Amino acid sequence: MSKTLYFIRHGESVSNAGGVTMEHGSIPLSEKGRNQAQIVAETLDITTSQVLVSDLIRTQQTAQTFCDKHRVSYQVNPLLNEVHAISHELIDGMTGEQRRPIAQAYWMEGDVNKRMGEHADSFKEFRERVDGFIDEMAELPDNTVVFGHGIWFGLLVWRLMGFEAHERQGMIAFRRFQGGLPLLNGMVYSLQSINGEQWGVQVHQELLRRLTEAEI
Repeated sequence: MSKTLYFIRHGESVSNAGGVTMEHGSIPLSEKGRNQAQIVAETLDITTSQVLVSDLIRTQQTAQTFCDKHRVSYQVNPLLNEVHAISHELIDGMTGEQRRPIAQAYWMEGDVNKRMGEHADSFKEFRERVDGFIDEMAELPDNTVVFGHGIWFGLLVWRLMGFEAHERQGMIAFRRFQGGLPLLNGMVYSLQSINGEQWGVQVHQELLRRLTEAEI
């Protein structure tokens, strides 16, 4: 039986906009992000069976606009949580520009077991979350809408394509792939499967057009 899932990256957060470090889960949408959430709600015209979000408030704020329009409620699924590579207390008070070289060094090192601070993930733990969601995809109802995160979705696609990310080489290769994956805030991809095992991925062209026009 064919099935379609929709993945939506959350709207721009204050962290995406380069704001000062905040606790990972409490980073809210920026004004631009709220506008992107409105574009998603207006453009993605489907009858959804369920809406899933991560524990992080920026996905919930993005989803709420969609849910209000379509008169549905969202459910939290912790498997959708974005990688938390560096605990916020280690980078407290830093801007996005100041955080960038620290994050780059983390990814270039490629240590899948490294934990940068008490509240951080290891990449291994992050990969296991994504793999856990993949194991559940075949059981999700048709037209499930998922509000999630950019690096998370990149790893989902990487793993669905059959690539490994269990050691240094795979982690570094994934990061190169993810860095080149087009994924504007608010962007929507559909994931389609006939057998629940093999998935095709396609961008939502109308939403891409509207988000791109909003950037100009």
